Amino acid sequence: MSLHTRTKRLTVPQLVAMKGQQKIVSLTAYTSSIAKLMDPFVDFILVGDSTAMVGYGRSSTLDMSLDEIIAHTRAVVGSTRQACVIADMPFGSYQESPQQAYRNCAQVLARTGCDAIKLEGGAVLAETVEFLVQRGIPVMAHIGLMPQYVNAMGGFKAQGMNDATARAIEADARAHLQAGAFSLLLEGVAEGLARKVTEFSPMPTIGIGASLACDGQVLVTEDMLGLGGDHVPRFVKQYADVGALISQACEEFAAQVRDGTFPEPKHCYGVN
Repeated sequence: MSLHTRTKRLTVPQLVAMKGQQKIVSLTAYTSSIAKLMDPFVDFILVGDSTAMVGYGRSSTLDMSLDEIIAHTRAVVGSTRQACVIADMPFGSYQESPQQAYRNCAQVLARTGCDAIKLEGGAVLAETVEFLVQRGIPVMAHIGLMPQYVNAMGGFKAQGMNDATARAIEADARAHLQAGAFSLLLEGVAEGLARKVTEFSPMPTIGIGASLACDGQVLVTEDMLGLGGDHVPRFVKQYADVGALISQACEEFAAQVRDGTFPEPKHCYGVN
């Protein structure tokens, strides 16, 4: 694996220019330590509202707050130097109106220093996307399986599996592109549909549980490291079992403390 040779943070226009030139790599992060480790290897870091589930142990992404997203995004931006950083807008922070969306998105960009925002929604939000883009806020549009719509969708189910739903998602994609979205995130959609959208989209498509034909891929980092708990999507490859290593280290520490073999840090007491 080779490191990027970038000396400056990747910008949104540079990310867009990667379409058709090279695959785009992305992972999620919400802490400075994890973000710093992945920074040399990824093109953009997504500070996802998945933090609600993998970071806080909540049952869904719906109660992630704007202040929480801002705090985590500041940590990620502050500890990275190369990757573009994109913040996920929480449920309820942009759906009411384009004006509400602008106020909250502008606050996220201003307070965190991130490069762009991501929002979930179909064609109904195209007006909001256009409103934001015209006012200087780059938008990645998330369509297909949308976790913020979990109640309406009846769970985390693959989308676009029949002609009617596939046409609807294709219409969502075209509406967001027309509105000025710089990228489309396609989650949990049928392979053929993701391939088709990637082919007609002049902007990069990022897949998560979608076709390998997408212009890039993103994963929730905890899922691929064995830290995702009991709700790891079937499409995720586990690249390491970090959870087992943490458990082993904790067990060894606890055993040493209890049996008196924990190494005494003599230097802390000024003892030679």
